[in-house]
Amino acid sequence: KYCKECWYTIEKPKSISPVSGKRRVEMDEYSKKRLAFLSLHTACQAKLVGCTGKSTDVHHKAGRVGDNYLNMTTWIAVCRDCHSYIETHPQEAKELGLSESRLN
Repeated sequence: KYCKECWYTIEKPKSISPVSGKRRVEMDEYSKKRLAFLSLHTACQAKLVGCTGKSTDVHHKAGRVGDNYLNMTTWIAVCRDCHSYIETHPQEAKELGLSESRLN
């Protein structure tokens, strides 16, 4: 065993980035696409009970895994209240067509 001082001078652990380089590039592209999407879709598309009417979020109907993250055809513009409802009531969201199964 090393003392605390020796450990840090001899074998200082490398820090691991929480996001890969590839994902960082995707996130940058997503940020740009998201802003463009929300500027085109200013009204909430879900219109659920408690809807505020103004879109602030992008809901990924088919999830954010793989190509769906940047695929604007699977996005809908929603307000924060509708987005929270969709995320907490997945079965009802599927029945209303606001979410899709990722298993298809």
